[in-house]
Amino acid sequence: MAKREIDILVISDVHLGTYGCHAQELLRYLKSIRPKIVVLNGDIIDIWQFSKSYWPESHMKVVRRILKFVTDGIPVYYLTGNHDEMLRKFADFNLGKFQLINKLILNIDGKKAWIFHGDVFDVTMQHSKWLAKLGAVGYDTLIVLNSFVNWGLTAIGRQKMSFSQKIKGKVKEAVKFINHFEQTAADLAVDKKYDYVICGHIHHADIREIISTEQQGSVLYLNSGDWVESLTSLEYVNGNWTIFKYRPEDFAAELDEEDYADTEDLDAKLDVKNLLEKFKVG
Repeated sequence: MAKREIDILVISDVHLGTYGCHAQELLRYLKSIRPKIVVLNGDIIDIWQFSKSYWPESHMKVVRRILKFVTDGIPVYYLTGNHDEMLRKFADFNLGKFQLINKLILNIDGKKAWIFHGDVFDVTMQHSKWLAKLGAVGYDTLIVLNSFVNWGLTAIGRQKMSFSQKIKGKVKEAVKFINHFEQTAADLAVDKKYDYVICGHIHHADIREIISTEQQGSVLYLNSGDWVESLTSLEYVNGNWTIFKYRPEDFAAELDEEDYADTEDLDAKLDVKNLLEKFKVG
């Protein structure tokens, strides 16, 4: 299968190290593309919930695939989020084509893109971090429960459902929070005279023009969604932004002949787990 050429790839909220992460699907997707720039917009590794007892091979393969982009000479920007905030103490770290930073300004075909995770807009994160962490554990539990329910629904020929998306869609405060998040990002971007503002954090993929409520002007707001439920990313190709949505039927060939030819270094795998444990403790 020929790899698709992509000018810029943006993914966020992968949450490697949690039960809800769809690492195998992400791995198939990453193997199917050839990006020129990769932006990892926060919460790629979930250090909050990291446990040495749960680090599947597929999660390690995603890390290895990302590192392969680096060794292939592709610039990879890892922007920190709230679930991997422990990495913020190492911000501005550079290793060849790999950069660890908190925010990124990209010049894209003459337009300025302001890219950051977005947890700075989350009041819970700023004032009640323990509550946010408790909510993260509850969310992960809900995802695991949801996967069992969807397995049963699939077995009887029924359509899958998303518990958390139903909750977000029906609970007025959740809808209000998402709207406020998007508007705040747009207002700040217009004030700073950026053409694009690109976020993650809220697990809600979107591309739309937002008019500022505080300044004259508008900005193109983009959100890459997540790889827990929506399985989405942002792709910039030939001057246009689109949302990629993973569909199993598009990867049927890869499912039939799953590529496990990637050699796994078990010692290296253990080292990564130990390193993440140190970040969590530190």
